[in-house]
Amino acid sequence: MITLGIILLILGFIFNVPFVWTIGIILLVIGLILLLLGSMGRAVGGRRHYY
Repeated sequence: MITLGIILLILGFIFNVPFVWTIGIILLVIGLILLLLGSMGRAVGGRRHYY
C-alpha cells in the first residue's frame, strides 16, 4: 500500500493530476498507519505485519 501510494504521488506530480495526487497521499498515510500498528505488535485485520 505504501509503494502504491508513492507511485501514485509520483504519477500525479508528473502528469499534474490532482485527483491521483490526493489518492496517493491517502494510500501512503493509511499504509504508514498500518505499518506503525503492525510494528507495535498489534494485529490489524488478522495480520501482525504489513510489508
